[in-house]
Amino acid sequence: MSLPQINENQIVFHRDQFAQLLTTLRAQGYHVIGPTIREEAIVYDTITEPEDLPIGYTDEQGGGHYRLKKREDKALFGYAVGPHSWKKFLHPPLIRLWQAKRTGKNMQISTEEQHNQTSYAFIGVRSCEIHAIQIQDNVFLRNDYIDPIYQERRQGLFIVAINCGQAGGTCFCTSMQTGPQVTTGYDIALTEIIDEQGHYFVAQSGTAQGAEVMSTLTHRPATADDLTKAEQIVANTAQHMGRQMVVSPIEMKGLLTRNLEHPRWNDVAQRCLSCTNCTMACPTCFCTTVEDVTDLKDEQTARVRKWDSCFTVDFSYVAGGSVRTSPRSRYRQWMTHKLSTWFEQFGSSGCVGCGRCITWCPVGIDITAEVRAIHESEQEQ
Repeated sequence: MSLPQINENQIVFHRDQFAQLLTTLRAQGYHVIGPTIREEAIVYDTITEPEDLPIGYTDEQGGGHYRLKKREDKALFGYAVGPHSWKKFLHPPLIRLWQAKRTGKNMQISTEEQHNQTSYAFIGVRSCEIHAIQIQDNVFLRNDYIDPIYQERRQGLFIVAINCGQAGGTCFCTSMQTGPQVTTGYDIALTEIIDEQGHYFVAQSGTAQGAEVMSTLTHRPATADDLTKAEQIVANTAQHMGRQMVVSPIEMKGLLTRNLEHPRWNDVAQRCLSCTNCTMACPTCFCTTVEDVTDLKDEQTARVRKWDSCFTVDFSYVAGGSVRTSPRSRYRQWMTHKLSTWFEQFGSSGCVGCGRCITWCPVGIDITAEVRAIHESEQEQ
């Protein structure tokens, strides 16, 4: 095995210097967002100091199961992923598109709320989540169909990524070729190491701006030993995925389109509650609806956009009724779009293997198990 290549973009800084990283980002005008604990879950919210992070906590995840547990160390990023994804900052769940106010005979229309002048710095972004952001880039910034709200929030985004030190119970990013190693789309990538030599981070810059921020930290150059330890952590994570897809992303495309009338859809329909949890937790789902709201005095009206889901009956409603009236048809629509027809629209799978849809499904429906069942029945024919 050859030794990792060392370059000037790779450094090591002590855990005590993490506060310095946050201070530098805030001084450059970034609104710093990172993982923190709220309501017994790890969620993304504003952070100002390392103590806001979920220090010494990990998460236990399974189908329809999520619990926080204490670790034996003081790791800052010793968890997998929580219920929230970064899309809630770039593609907000509720936003006012415009508002009209009537004063006497005059009418004033405002669109100010949709504009966001904040530059975000995301801390602790996993590789699967970076791929999710890139997928949403392809949805919202595609050719002539650009979402100005997303574009405005996406511009100037600073990403501090983290290589995964452990896999969650429902993770399957290796199957989707999206992790656990951070390879693209970051300004700074970190690997957290806790061993007999202390608690420190191996950092690598991915952009000139990332290198500039790293230069403000008290650090030393990374050694071959540091890089080897970082590689071993990621390799160990890759070997302990909680779930696995039995076929590659491109093979799933053909598998599902060949089996639109498979009896497995009836089985999943008996369990699916159409609660929309999977689409709300998914970092790539992007469906929305638009509502007009008027106050009781008829002096103010607004048009709002909010997240919607293909699991709701009204989502496919057209003149004459809903197109997809059964849980069977709605689950099939979601899964075949996510894993199959997304390729036709956007050139990639719509799944990054984060496992959130499995963890946060109240009845524990497992998308990897559904693919496996259809694949195995096809192999038996």
